[in-house]
Amino acid sequence: MKSKTSHYMQKLSIFIVLIVLFIICSIISPYFLQYSNLINVTRQLCVGILIAYGEMLLIISGFLDLSVGSVLALAGVFSVSVYKSTGSMAMALIAALVTGIVCNLINAVFVGHFNVPAFIATLGMQQAARGLALYFTGGQNILQLGKFVKIGQGMVGPVPVPVIIIIGVTVVVWYLVNNTRYGRSLYAIGGSRPAAEASGINAKKSIYISYILNGIMVGLAGMIFMARNNAGLPNGAVGYEMTGLTAAIVGGTSFTGGIGTVSGTIAGAFIIGFLENVMNLLGVNSYIQQIIEGAIIVLAVAFDVVSKSKKSRKVIIVKETAESKK
Repeated sequence: MKSKTSHYMQKLSIFIVLIVLFIICSIISPYFLQYSNLINVTRQLCVGILIAYGEMLLIISGFLDLSVGSVLALAGVFSVSVYKSTGSMAMALIAALVTGIVCNLINAVFVGHFNVPAFIATLGMQQAARGLALYFTGGQNILQLGKFVKIGQGMVGPVPVPVIIIIGVTVVVWYLVNNTRYGRSLYAIGGSRPAAEASGINAKKSIYISYILNGIMVGLAGMIFMARNNAGLPNGAVGYEMTGLTAAIVGGTSFTGGIGTVSGTIAGAFIIGFLENVMNLLGVNSYIQQIIEGAIIVLAVAFDVVSKSKKSRKVIIVKETAESKK
């Protein structure tokens, strides 16, 4: 009973932190609660949440993606270019999704088939995708996007279009993680890949699915990012992989794998988004903001490692006690 209560409190703590942070932000900045600011924060968060979902799926299974920012930029400029050539939002969406999926399939081949560490494989893709985005555009921004901007700046009644997209994606990701064989396999692989494979789980298949889903998230994020900025930016979204990783880890996704939730990831994304927003409102130097965000991810990972080591020590003590009684 006590362990169940502590587990429940651990899950609830991230939302308590979020509520407390929201209250603090509203107190220290008179502009934080303004409708225009909250709408702006919500739009910005949509890109971060999409990236965080992709990273969450990968981290739960023991992997990661460092190429997110570069692939996002590549998918975004391809999407913008296709839209300007065809005038079709459907074709632009297909271009973004295909770009994201292809780049992540390449990552999956190296990680799943050749057992290249995800850090190395995705770091290589980070460089390649950014170079391709710059080569494709000649290093120039693509301007005059026309109605393309509606996917990032449009409204349906009082609700921003990106928020509607996020709601739909959230429902799908939540269902996949909590109600499918694929979702269960993620936690098993993250806990112990050899044990998962011994129990009949196709680890390679799950790795491929995770990277494909990550590619879909990044492709959508690329479209929204470019639409929000009203330009195709080949140099855009630099460092966004850290935004996704930070949101997922702050939200309770264990960097060592096997643990993570959709609700926690959303909370983590909002915590990072609120912090960034209030620091901007207070005029905090952008370099200081990077230092703070770096410290947050290190502290979150350290907390996760310490928590896991404490749990493992408790398990060992319990086993030793049981054996001594025998």
